[in-house]
Amino acid sequence: MAAVGVGGSTAAAGPGAVSAGALAAGTASAAHRRLKYISLAVLVVQNASLILSIRYARTLPGDRFFATTAVVMAEVLKGLTCLLLLFAQKRGNVKHLVLFLHEAVLVQYVDTLKLAVPSLIYTLQNNLQYVAISNLPAATFQVTYQLKILTTALFSVLMLNRSLSRLQWASLLLLFTGVAIVQAQQAGGGGPRPLDQNPGAGLAAVVASCLSSGFAGVYFEKILKGSSGSVWLRNLQLGLFGTALGLVGLWWAEGTAVAHRGFFFGYTPAVWGVVLNQAFGGLLVAVVVKYADNILKGFATSLSIVLSTVASIRLFGFQLDPLFALGAGLVIGAVYLYSLPRGAAKAIASASSASASGPCTQQQPPGQPPPPQLSSHRGDLVTEPFLPKLLTKVKGS
Repeated sequence: MAAVGVGGSTAAAGPGAVSAGALAAGTASAAHRRLKYISLAVLVVQNASLILSIRYARTLPGDRFFATTAVVMAEVLKGLTCLLLLFAQKRGNVKHLVLFLHEAVLVQYVDTLKLAVPSLIYTLQNNLQYVAISNLPAATFQVTYQLKILTTALFSVLMLNRSLSRLQWASLLLLFTGVAIVQAQQAGGGGPRPLDQNPGAGLAAVVASCLSSGFAGVYFEKILKGSSGSVWLRNLQLGLFGTALGLVGLWWAEGTAVAHRGFFFGYTPAVWGVVLNQAFGGLLVAVVVKYADNILKGFATSLSIVLSTVASIRLFGFQLDPLFALGAGLVIGAVYLYSLPRGAAKAIASASSASASGPCTQQQPPGQPPPPQLSSHRGDLVTEPFLPKLLTKVKGS
């Protein structure tokens, strides 16, 4: 039976009754697990498909498109997407959107100008990616590009005063070793390569891209933490600067050729796929990563390396040898170890020592709630749902 309380509410009576709250919690937990798996799939597909699609588009026979125009188009589409999302936040009110953008972009111009630095670096990084992927096999680039984890960690220590655990420092050393082995395999031959490819230029481009990615990512994080603007506003401001700086780079590097042949010279459906992937993929991953955890990101990166390698063998005739497999395996292991939260790392160490001394007999007492889940930030306790509302009202929006 159920007793009717004040206001018509019901209270469960008897040990066999199941409360509505428990059912709702179970349903929410199942939904969260499904969302995590979906997030994993999205991250894996996006990480691998972007590299493979750029490699495919740059190696197709026929007219080759200008990489600088693709970078500009990606920035334009990214900015338009953020503008539409801000328009949705303002419930379709054009006047409110215009007043908000005037206040956030023009009146608070100092905050806007701060984004010129990461925007310049991101534009440079995107152009360097095209150079690197045009001169390196997709699988080699995917493995080598994980050096951005090392550069991001170093800039985080220098600029944000973060501390890394011993396991993280060891994983960074493991990561560098794995990349070095892969590059040694590439320098030693690694199968036939087209005559128009320069592995030295590709390696220099990917290293410069990793350095710029690490600095820009940490700098952008510092700006976001020190301001009240939404992530869509900041990405719109990045898109504005990125478009302008991309046009300057286009004019400086390929201005004469673009003026002679046209902005969209060499564009095919594959090229448009690259542009769309680069524009919307970055925003999509930013949202997914915000509400996922580091272990999920580590798995996604590792699986994307495997997927890129398998696809490269089938699509581009990439030859997998033991040296590359060893280096890629070290990189995958390093990515996973680095992504472990500190609480989980300590738990693994404790479990290892306990298994050495004897079986662990401690169990959860019956009727007690499970221990709180560890988040991706230094083992802090999770205090918010996995997917809170994205379009929340923030100060200044």
